[in-house]
Amino acid sequence: MIQQTRLAPPKIAMAEAESLLEKQPHLALNKVDAILRQAPGYPPAEFLAARALRRMGKGKQALPRLDALARANARVPAVLWELGDLAAELGDNPRAVAALHALTQVQPSIPAGWFLLARTLRKLGEDADAWRADLSGVFASSHDAELLKAATAVNDGQLDEAEAQLKLRLQRLPDDPPACRMLGEIAWRRGDMTAALELVERAVTTAPGFDLARDFLIRLLMQTNRLPEALAHAEVLTGSPVQSPGHRLILASVLVKLGQQERARGLYFELLAAQPDQPQVWQNLGHVLKTLGVQDEAVAAYREAVTRQPTMGEAWWSLANLKTVKLGAEDIAAMEAALTSLAGQVEERKEDVFHLHFSLGKAFEDAKDYPASFAHYESGNALRRTMVLHDAEDFSGEVRAAAETFTSAFIAQRGDSGCPAPDPIFVVGLPRSGSTLVEQILASHSQIEGTMELPDMMMIAARLQSRIDEGEFADFATMIASLTPADRTRLGEEYIERTRVHRQTDRPRFVDKMPNNWQHVGLIKLILPNAKIIDARRNPLSCCLSGWKQHFARGQTFTYDLTEIGRYYRDYVGLMADYDRAAPGSVHRVIYEDMVADTEAQVRRVLAYLGLPFEAGCLEFYNNDRAVRTASSEQVRKPIFRDGLDQWRNYEPWLGPLVEALGPVLPAYPDAPAD
Repeated sequence: MIQQTRLAPPKIAMAEAESLLEKQPHLALNKVDAILRQAPGYPPAEFLAARALRRMGKGKQALPRLDALARANARVPAVLWELGDLAAELGDNPRAVAALHALTQVQPSIPAGWFLLARTLRKLGEDADAWRADLSGVFASSHDAELLKAATAVNDGQLDEAEAQLKLRLQRLPDDPPACRMLGEIAWRRGDMTAALELVERAVTTAPGFDLARDFLIRLLMQTNRLPEALAHAEVLTGSPVQSPGHRLILASVLVKLGQQERARGLYFELLAAQPDQPQVWQNLGHVLKTLGVQDEAVAAYREAVTRQPTMGEAWWSLANLKTVKLGAEDIAAMEAALTSLAGQVEERKEDVFHLHFSLGKAFEDAKDYPASFAHYESGNALRRTMVLHDAEDFSGEVRAAAETFTSAFIAQRGDSGCPAPDPIFVVGLPRSGSTLVEQILASHSQIEGTMELPDMMMIAARLQSRIDEGEFADFATMIASLTPADRTRLGEEYIERTRVHRQTDRPRFVDKMPNNWQHVGLIKLILPNAKIIDARRNPLSCCLSGWKQHFARGQTFTYDLTEIGRYYRDYVGLMADYDRAAPGSVHRVIYEDMVADTEAQVRRVLAYLGLPFEAGCLEFYNNDRAVRTASSEQVRKPIFRDGLDQWRNYEPWLGPLVEALGPVLPAYPDAPAD
């Protein structure tokens, strides 16, 4: 506390002066001056006078008084805080840093002091020390009772209570970084990505050395496909003075999403060279090597992962999912042992358990034990189905709404509008329909760049759908009809701009292979009238069974039940048929079996639809060494083979639910059923 003189003035006079400080600082100063005439140099009065002068806008007069107080009361936090804060405000950063260094040594448990010190150090260009000060502020925050109470409420799901606590804190401490980050987490848990990003960005802007907040921000940016920004933040994070393997891991994750597989591979090698006993990193390395087409190395990486962690279901599935790899008897025994060891932890280890079932399904399929194979696939799918949300009835309703909206009359009424860019080639359909093969053939043409399954059109569509969900429009047709020519042009330009980051060459056309975009063919042509759409279609039993046997890392929630995937295929065929009638010739259809039977003829047809000349390189697509990130990545590196055309027959005894769900679509294939 501030050192007292022997003759202390009346407490009442000091209390009166203090009460006037905020709203009438000039009156407070008059009272304090009277006190100081009675007790010259009285430290509490001197401190109150300096605070009054500052609030009157006379900071330069207050500064020497605070300096003198700090010299005499070197361990009084309030004096050091006021001096540091005022000096920083006046631009006297060296003096501010000295005071704040002293403050944080005296009172290291107060986060705000560290954050102010960090901001002041940054003004002096001392970025490394500023980063450490931010980290010290975060550490102090982890022991703050108020923040701990809010964090407990968040973890208990009491989001409203936590939000109220944090907002009160921000009223007292505007831009408090930990409070902003935690409010961002609350918004994220509620599904409000816009608010989450705004709050977490605010935390990082206020405290650039807040590594945990930056890590969270990177993940949010990846979730919203803002990849260049995510990369910039990930690059910053790797420069933290507190080194963590997690920083390079998240950088590698962003690089993978951006298609920069080679650099990601280098990061994984660096991490494993320093610490080889990391099964997750071995698995991630395997994913990158698989994408790059280095299959032997990918297999070795996945085996390193399961050797170190035999219950690591995803690594086993990654091995099984290499379509050209067969798991043998020793692998089956190891996976069965892993399942046995997890028998009492199914609820906690669902990810590992269902991955192991899918892997055993593939292993028994390779061994031609189809009853055992089907049983494991069924178990894996049933467990995975409990973890995803898919309402087949609601989805069918959305498909009907699209079909009823994009009629020939509606399309004609829209006229010419939208972004005229001819760049995109959309390859749509179901997963496992041969779309990767089509993409690889097209990407072997000198005018076409292959990218990946891009989420951007689905994000645009979801944003439009949210306007219905939030009550702005009564239904889908009303919302679509409300889009003006300017709106349609803007949305098309947004898609072109958002996907630019994935284009690594100067080729004028590019492939977007997101299969689910079949749901949005009407929207695509509305906002990108010169885009081309290729519908890759495969025998419904082959396609649906292959999708059901395939565990997808994300999305495709309709694939985990034979009835639901059959119904989805039926919805898809129906919508595409409706669009064919509404806009004949807009969509070009590739039948997988025809592509296998006469590849050159089908390739020539596709290129003619695209308005491009035939190139022989398209027939040697398997020599294209571009990165491929889908489940068919190994298959498209080899010439077309016929072996997979009738594999569904091995499971025919169990396909009744699928056949029933497909209904008239099955006998009509490759055409759509007649109305």
